[in-house]
Amino acid sequence: MRIGLFFGSFNPVHTGHLIIASYFAENTDLQQVWFIVSPQNPFKDKSSLLDEKHRLYMVNLAVENNYKLQASNIEFHLPQPSYTIHTLTYLGEKYPEHTFVLLMGSDNLPSLHKWKQAEVIMERYPIYVYMRRGIEQLPAEVKGDVRLFELPLLDISSTLIRQYIREGKSIRYLVPENVFDYLQEMRFYR
Repeated sequence: MRIGLFFGSFNPVHTGHLIIASYFAENTDLQQVWFIVSPQNPFKDKSSLLDEKHRLYMVNLAVENNYKLQASNIEFHLPQPSYTIHTLTYLGEKYPEHTFVLLMGSDNLPSLHKWKQAEVIMERYPIYVYMRRGIEQLPAEVKGDVRLFELPLLDISSTLIRQYIREGKSIRYLVPENVFDYLQEMRFYR
């Protein structure tokens, strides 16, 4: 099976994430997209993250009843901070029958060469890039099997959602209804 790996903190998961994952699952050669919930991104401050178990639970809520989209806790069992190359290596060993493809926004391309073992990632793994405003072409440092896709995107972010919650503004429709209910019930990000 050809599987897209959508890495992220998903702090919280939102409708924009689901649009991206669904697009790749329905409109490319991928059979599934796995949301890889990262307990600790090396480029982010862990203190701003909701506990990974709650973030994973919300992703599970968001993708329930869609066999093409899966939530994964694979990085919960790997050393932290989470490095993409470690996860890819582990997944390749655990699931040698699958081909894994990285999914990322074009805003990640300028810093891709700074990732741990970036050359190995670009050499061994296909990368499907969804275009974001401001980055419309590949930087010279990005090599390998990289494909660009134009997707219908919403200009929302987990940061914006957390800010709205702190300010007492509604986030209804920015997240799936069951995620909205869970955030309300647990009073997260207040």
